[in-house]
This record gives sequence, C-alpha cells and structure tokens, in this order.
Amino acid sequence: MAEIKTKPTAVAVDDFIDAVEPAQRREDAKTVCAMMERLTGEPPRMWGPTIVGFGEYHYKYESGHEGDMCRMGFSPRKSALTIYLVPGFERDQALMERLGKHKHGKSCLYINKLSDIDLDVLEALARDTLDYMEEHYPRA
Repeated sequence: MAEIKTKPTAVAVDDFIDAVEPAQRREDAKTVCAMMERLTGEPPRMWGPTIVGFGEYHYKYESGHEGDMCRMGFSPRKSALTIYLVPGFERDQALMERLGKHKHGKSCLYINKLSDIDLDVLEALARDTLDYMEEHYPRA
C-alpha cells in the first residue's frame, strides 16, 4: 500500500501563510485560518507542504486503506483558495446556492477570493463539517 504523503509537519503556519502570493490570497488565508481556529478550538498546523489543517482524525476505508488527516483545512493555492470540508456538499445544497461564486469537487471548495462569497455561509458549511466529523469520527 502506498505511503500517505499528507502528514503533519514542523513548518510554522504563520511562515507559510506570510509567503503566500498574491497579497489578497495571503489575507484571505489569514481570515480562513482565524475562522477555522475559532470554530475548531484547535491550533493550525501544516499537513504536507501546502495544507493548513485543524484537528486530526483516523479514517479507514472498506478497501483497507487507512490513515490520519486533519478534520478541516485549507490551502491557499495559486489557482484558488481551496477549502477542505467533509463529507461533501450534496447535503448542503441550500447553503451552496447561497455561498456565492465558487467551484467545488467532492469535498473541496474552490474560491478565487473571499469577497466573492458570503462568509457567514462558509462558516455554516464549516460548522456542518465539524458536526459530521464529531458524529462519524468522535474525538478520543
């Protein structure tokens, strides 16, 4: 089985965010970081080279693949601010319709800039993620 590459690192989150370009993406990353820290009550930590994560949980798929990952996180990538929310967006269609300009995959939300979206809706989606995680992966 392949080794999981996304693991916690010792890189300082503030140093990572301070190096994000352009400036608007850096400021948006600081805003999302503060929101997620407030909601989770967990300090941010780097997962791999580009993901800022909060908390941790252990997963195991039916295939036998298992590992550890952050409960919630984001990455200020060049193409978009990517926000990782589990379990996906199918159950939150009403919120997704109110979010504003975005794209999404199964559990990834892609935002060009925070001014394109409703931050209260983003926070509601993040709260839904935390509720889901607590139900399916309770903290030990």
